[in-house]
Amino acid sequence: MAAGASGAPREFGDGILGRVTARIYWYLVVGVLAALGCVPTLVLLALLDRSTGNALLVPLCLLPAVPFLAAAVFALHERATVDEPAPGRTFARGLRLSWFDALKLWVPAAVVLGVVATSVLHRQAAGISLAYAVVLGVVGLLVLLWALQALLLASLFSFRARDVARLSVYYLGRRPLVTVGLLALVVVAGGVVWLAGEAVLAVVVVAWLAFLLRTGQPVLEDVRSRFVA
Repeated sequence: MAAGASGAPREFGDGILGRVTARIYWYLVVGVLAALGCVPTLVLLALLDRSTGNALLVPLCLLPAVPFLAAAVFALHERATVDEPAPGRTFARGLRLSWFDALKLWVPAAVVLGVVATSVLHRQAAGISLAYAVVLGVVGLLVLLWALQALLLASLFSFRARDVARLSVYYLGRRPLVTVGLLALVVVAGGVVWLAGEAVLAVVVVAWLAFLLRTGQPVLEDVRSRFVA
C-alpha cells in the first residue's frame, strides 16, 4: 500500500484507475443483467406480426422487462453507497424490492398506451377525427412520461403505488425541465429502435437508464427532502 499526501496508507483500488475500473465493471454487470431481463420482451416482439392490428399488444410486451429495468435503476443509484463492488447482488436486491411496485404502475400504463395506439392507428375505421387522434397521441405521450417518472420513484422509494402515481403526475408539471429530459430520452429510445432495432436498445439500455437516473435527480432530491423521514 502506498501512502497518500497526508501520510495515510491508500487501500488497493482507491486510485483513479481503480475507481474507473470499478465503475466500468459495475456498469458492465448491470448492463448485462438488464439486457438479459429484456430477452423475453425481445422474443415476444419478434413473434408479433408487424401490423397495426397488434398495436394493443406491443406495450404489453414491454412488461416482462419492467422489473429488470427497475432493478437496474436501483443498482446504478446504489453504486456510490455500497462498500464493495457487488453489482449482481445489488441488482438482485433491487429486483426483490421493486419488481411488484413497478409492475403495478406499468400494467395500467401499458394498457392505456395500447388502447391509444390502436385508436390512433385505426382512427378512420373507428370514425375518429384527426384532431382527436392528435389529442390521443398527446395523452399517450404523457402516460409514457408518467410511467418513466413512476419507474424512477418505484425503483428507489418504498411508497404505496397510489402515492407514486400521484407524485409522478405532480412532478410532470412541477419539474418541467425534468419532463423535457424524459421526453428527450423517449425520442432517443425511439430513434435507436427505428434505426437499429429493439435488440440494440437492449444492449445499450444501461446507458439509457443512467441518463434517466441523472435526468430525474432533481425530482429524487425533492422527494427525499419532502417525503422521506
